[in-house]
Amino acid sequence: MDNPDVRQVTDSRVLAALAHPLRRRLMDVFKVHGPSTVGLLAERTGQAPANVSHHLKVLAAADLVTEAPELARDRRERWWRPVSRGVRWSTTDFDADPAARAVADAATSLNLDRHVALARAWHAADDAAQAAWQDGPFSADRWLHLTPDELAQLSREIVDLLDRWGERGVPDDEGERQPVFVFAYGIPARP
Repeated sequence: MDNPDVRQVTDSRVLAALAHPLRRRLMDVFKVHGPSTVGLLAERTGQAPANVSHHLKVLAAADLVTEAPELARDRRERWWRPVSRGVRWSTTDFDADPAARAVADAATSLNLDRHVALARAWHAADDAAQAAWQDGPFSADRWLHLTPDELAQLSREIVDLLDRWGERGVPDDEGERQPVFVFAYGIPARP
């Protein structure tokens, strides 16, 4: 879990920038499609270019995205890219400041809302879309008895597995690959 390409966020101002549904979604678009222009981002999110531009400025002020001038074909074209491959945070890093902790909790909640919304959208998809994926989509859950250290180890193993799949070279087999969202949570809970 110590991936240098993933930024460890300890500044609540950065989390505040992420704690907005469109900005969270823009970061996802970057993860799936890579560097983009405002026009491409607007097209992919169904938002007005002026709205996307405003939210990109907020993300840039938080050092989450940056301009990529090397991709521009002329001086009018502006490309943007994420500064890091991803971000992570621990709410405990914000325990000393109640206001910062509230921001971290809000960002965590928004993140979970986004994850659940993506899963719900899949389950609401029409039968033809679901049939095309056959038995691929899954959900899995288990009740485990773990210590905090064991849960941390499980977390590292799951993140490592997702990293291996995310960083693998795409096979040259002419198979059509589409974005697939995978998420897993491991939290202490009561049944």
